[in-house]
Amino acid sequence: MTTPNNNERRIFFNDDKCPIRNVVLQIGDKWSALILFALVDGADRFSSLKKRVVGISQRMLTQTLRDLEREGYVSRTVYPEVPIRVEYALTELGRKLVKPLYQLVSWADDHHDEIKQNRKAYDENVD
Repeated sequence: MTTPNNNERRIFFNDDKCPIRNVVLQIGDKWSALILFALVDGADRFSSLKKRVVGISQRMLTQTLRDLEREGYVSRTVYPEVPIRVEYALTELGRKLVKPLYQLVSWADDHHDEIKQNRKAYDENVD
């Protein structure tokens, strides 16, 4: 993304230099924010996360946790026990991310009813 000068509008490039495409959209998928907020409560095991993030499949939870770990938002710790215990936790970067993300979630909560009404009105006019 380039910043505009006085007379120009922003340009959003389809490459890895665009922070919106490369960072924001990565955490804006269906499951990432829910997992991040589940981990705000503290480190958790896979099976517990799966129960707490209702509707997520085992495959999708695995993939999303890997993606969040790759980005540096989540750490994975394996404890050499029998059976092996694995815990996921927010990293420092993940904790920093959750703070502004909470503002968006709070905004969504405050405006949820209004947005639902807008959708309903729009859908009634489109049909």
